[in-house]
Amino acid sequence: MQVTVRPATDSDIPELARVLGIAFLDDPVATYFVPDAGVRADRMALMYATLTRTHFLRYGGVDVVEDDAGTIVGAAVWAPPGHWHASTAATLRAAPNMIRAFRGRIRLAGRMAERMADVHPREPHWYLAFIGTLPTARGRGYGQALLNSRLDRCDAEGVPTYLESSKAENVPYYERFGFVQTAEHDFTDGGPLVWSMWREPADQAD
Repeated sequence: MQVTVRPATDSDIPELARVLGIAFLDDPVATYFVPDAGVRADRMALMYATLTRTHFLRYGGVDVVEDDAGTIVGAAVWAPPGHWHASTAATLRAAPNMIRAFRGRIRLAGRMAERMADVHPREPHWYLAFIGTLPTARGRGYGQALLNSRLDRCDAEGVPTYLESSKAENVPYYERFGFVQTAEHDFTDGGPLVWSMWREPADQAD
């Protein structure tokens, strides 16, 4: 089986967003903000496409993974050091689609984003905003390939990485790659919990 990880292009955004929307269909945070399962994947895909296009893609940290047929089966959306937070201009460009995605829960989503930003590490790091693979492609090493592709470069450059996991069962998975849980957060006052995780580059880890 051939696994190909490559940088995403603008033309990949609709498909990588669709893949992420499906990947996060049962995610607790996605379920909280879009309770209707019938529209959840499409609404989340709109969010992923919008954030990728208005902020992340320009910084060269968006990767896709393809199967033998060249079909995108997973994606990872990263931000390089100093660029994890969207600019005011990017936020304004994203706003109309974010309102369409979250509808009546847009204020809750905005509040969660603010609280996440408040506790986001200030030390320079690569930030893994989103990563996911199609359910039908899981267990075949696609997620591992996506992670290792970027982590290998972070190790070579001596740069830490940071992520938030919205599923408790994914915390041990990330620990296999050297991430350490740093905190458990309730960003929504009684909604789904989120676990922040930090990874020192391999040659600097204790």
